[in-house]
Amino acid sequence: MRKIVLLLLAVLTLSATAKPKAKKAETWPDGTPMDAWFLNTQKIDPSTLGRQYVLTDYGVLIGSPELQTEKIQAVIDRCAQEGGGVVVVPQGTFMTGALFFKQGTHLHIQEGGTLKGSERIIDYPILMTRIEGETCKYFSALINADGLDGFTISGKGTIDGNGLKYWQEFWIRRRWNPQCTNKDAQRPRLTYISNCKNVTIQDVHLINSPFWTNHVYKSDHVRYLGCYIFAPTENVFAPDPKRGAPSSDAIDIDVCTDVLIDGCFMHVNDDAVVLKGGKGTWADKDETNGACERILIQNCRYGRVHGCLTLGSESLHDRNIILRNCYSERADRVLWLKMRPDTPQHYEYVTVENITGHCGRFLFIHPWTQFFKPGDRKDMPLSRCNNITLRNIKMETKTLLDVKSSDKYELLDFTLDGKPIDFSTFSEAKPADAPKVYL
Repeated sequence: MRKIVLLLLAVLTLSATAKPKAKKAETWPDGTPMDAWFLNTQKIDPSTLGRQYVLTDYGVLIGSPELQTEKIQAVIDRCAQEGGGVVVVPQGTFMTGALFFKQGTHLHIQEGGTLKGSERIIDYPILMTRIEGETCKYFSALINADGLDGFTISGKGTIDGNGLKYWQEFWIRRRWNPQCTNKDAQRPRLTYISNCKNVTIQDVHLINSPFWTNHVYKSDHVRYLGCYIFAPTENVFAPDPKRGAPSSDAIDIDVCTDVLIDGCFMHVNDDAVVLKGGKGTWADKDETNGACERILIQNCRYGRVHGCLTLGSESLHDRNIILRNCYSERADRVLWLKMRPDTPQHYEYVTVENITGHCGRFLFIHPWTQFFKPGDRKDMPLSRCNNITLRNIKMETKTLLDVKSSDKYELLDFTLDGKPIDFSTFSEAKPADAPKVYL
C-alpha cells in the first residue's frame, strides 16, 4: 500500500512540474512564422486613448440638414493641437463632407450615432490619392487618415456614405455609355487609410458607400475587428431593379503588409476583401505600386458578395494570404483570381481553409479584360499563380472549380485537400468568358 501511495505521489509531482505542451506556432503558407501580432484580436478601449471631444460640446449640430464639415474638422484640429484624444460622435445624425484626421486623434461613434456623408461630390476635395491601381488626382473619402501611427475608429455607431444618388448617377451614365468607368462617375469612398501603421477599425457599421467602402494603401499592421460592412445589392435604380451599389467593395487592401480581418460581416455589390497593387503593362516599374503580403482573413461571415477573397484586378504580387474559418450565405465566388492580360501578376502561397455555407462557384480563374490597355513590352513577364491550397471546404456549390487556361498566365501547384489539381483538362479562355462590366 505504501508503495502505491509513493508511486501516486511521484506521478503527481511529475505532472505538476511537467511543462505544458507548447502550442504549435502559426505559419504562413510558405512556411515562415506568423508574427504574434496576428493572434491579438483584443479590441481597444477608447477611454485609454486620451481626452474625449464630444461633437455637441463644440457647437456641432445634431440632425441639421446643413453640413457640419467645418465644425467637425475644427474639433479634430483642436484635438490634435491639444495633444490628441478621441473625437466622439454622440447619438444622433451629423451631416458632413470629407474629414481629415491628424496624428494622435481617433474617432469613436457611440451606438445610435451616425456620420452621414454629403450627396454632393463638391464636398469631397480633389487631391493626389490612389484609385483603381493608380496614383492620380481624385476625390477624397468621407473619412481620411494619412501618415498616422495608431489611428483608431471604434464604437457601435455608423458611418453612412449616403450613396443612393451616386449609385443612380453611375447607372444612368452606364446606360448612356456602356464604357463608362468608375472615374467617369465621380464618387467618394467611405474611408481611406494611407501611409499609416498600427491602425484598428472595430465594431463600427460602415454602410452605403458611394464607391469602395474601405480602402487602405501603403499601410502596415492594420486590423478590422467585428465590423459590419453593407451596401445594397439590388433596388437602387428603378429602370433596372437588379442593380445594386456599384463597386462597393468591402475592404480594398492596396500595397499593404500585415493586415488582419477578424469577425467581420460583409454584404456588398462587388467583392468583399480585395488585394490591389497596380495595373498596366509597366506597373511593376512604378514605385507607387507594390505587393500585398501577410494578409489574414478569419472568422468572417459573408452575405451576398461577388468574391469573398479576390486577388486583382489591379494586383502585381500577392504572397502569404490566408482565408479561414468563414461562412458564406450566398457569395458568387469564394476565391477569385483575376488575371489581367495587360499586367504582370504573381499570386503565390494562398491558403483557403475551413469554409462553410453556400456559393455559386468556389474557385474562379478567368482573364480579366475590363478596360485593360495592353502595351508594347518586349520583356513582359508571364503572369503566374502558384502554391494555392484549398482544404476542408464544406460548401454547397454548383461549381467547385471554374478555371480557364491562357497563354498569358500559368497555374502551378494548386492542391485540394492535399491532392494536386490537374488543370490540363481545363479549356482555354475565350473573349466571351472574360468579365466585361461591373454588376
